[in-house]
Amino acid sequence: MDWLLYENEALSKGYNVICGVDEAGRGPLAGPVYAAAVILPKGHIIEGVNDSKKLSEKKRDMLYDKIIEECVCWSIGTASEKEIDKINILQATYLAMRRAVEGLSQKPDIALVDGNRVPPLDDNIAVETIVKGDGKSASIAAASILAKVSRDRYMLEMAEKYPQYQFEKHKGYGTKLHYEMLEKYGVSDIHRKSFLKRVLNNE
Repeated sequence: MDWLLYENEALSKGYNVICGVDEAGRGPLAGPVYAAAVILPKGHIIEGVNDSKKLSEKKRDMLYDKIIEECVCWSIGTASEKEIDKINILQATYLAMRRAVEGLSQKPDIALVDGNRVPPLDDNIAVETIVKGDGKSASIAAASILAKVSRDRYMLEMAEKYPQYQFEKHKGYGTKLHYEMLEKYGVSDIHRKSFLKRVLNNE
């Protein structure tokens, strides 16, 4: 498989600085949505990089450090649970992606974005969407790992702040355990109220 197919296509079209963009945490009931933007050196594949969902937590943590070490630059953007409730999860994901791209120390010419919807980034940056791009593009795969690890680490911090919800076990996703804790303890400050109408209606 050619991990640089999309990067090389972008180079052949005259784009010089290419960043990969991906998100983590669209589905959970708690915590922010995260996005990462990564610019890799031209022609560079970081060994072991793959769609973050296909990697173990240990492998993701190792690759996180490797990506940061080997990339040209990287940035994380987030949108809070309050922003998610206010503007909806899709718009909040776009916002996190825009913040990630804006945070890069080098401005990209083109962003390769995981998925099939074009986020409204800077007007001067071209955007190409790639369905399941985190399993096809080296840049997007690297971004998927940075976004996933960053969000998981944040949720582990929240597990210490709100131990009753056991975030360390489910990272905020809607597991049976998480719903049981919600029924028992109610909704915390970091829960997405718009995702929990059923639970809130029962209170």
